[in-house]
Amino acid sequence: MTILSTYFPQLTETRLEQFRQMESLYREWNARINVISRKDIDMLVIHHVLHSLAIARITGFKPGTSVMDAGTGGGFPGIPLAIMFPEVQFTLVDSIGKKIKVVEAVAGALGLDNVVPLNTRFESVEQQFDYVTGRAVSNLPLFISMVAPRVKKKGFNVLPNGILYLTGGEIEADLTKIRARSATWSLADHFGEEYFKTKKLVHLYNF
Repeated sequence: MTILSTYFPQLTETRLEQFRQMESLYREWNARINVISRKDIDMLVIHHVLHSLAIARITGFKPGTSVMDAGTGGGFPGIPLAIMFPEVQFTLVDSIGKKIKVVEAVAGALGLDNVVPLNTRFESVEQQFDYVTGRAVSNLPLFISMVAPRVKKKGFNVLPNGILYLTGGEIEADLTKIRARSATWSLADHFGEEYFKTKKLVHLYNF
């Protein structure tokens, strides 16, 4: 976990230990339930943990913020962000029961009482949140159409309430189809690893 200390020197030893435990837990669970591809599990820290924490590298959440991680899969970016922001409430939603089972087990083992796992389709969630996160869940215009109603109008963080979407490749054509304001960050400007060369974080708001 030295790489996390490099990019996030503010991490306490307690949180670093949670990240260490998280890696072991995912390896154990992935041997039973394939939530991360077998060939990718050895790159868990860079491809999944650090990628999830790109949001924390670029912005922060004030205590009391609510976040829905839509289509969380095995818990990314929700679980790493919940460790990073213990005073923020995260609702991790996925329609696949075995993936939510892993989320529940990992969050429980790490003592993350700021995580609420939900086994349902994220577009059916009725609660509203300050932010909705997603990580290459579906094509961007479709994702926005499904989750935009779940975003509260008024916020209190630095970034306006909206969607924080982690993606790769070219997204400019998709952005022209969306009636919303947007800001895009290249993750290569924040992380030196080759994996992040084409990765981006998109913030969409004022739908």
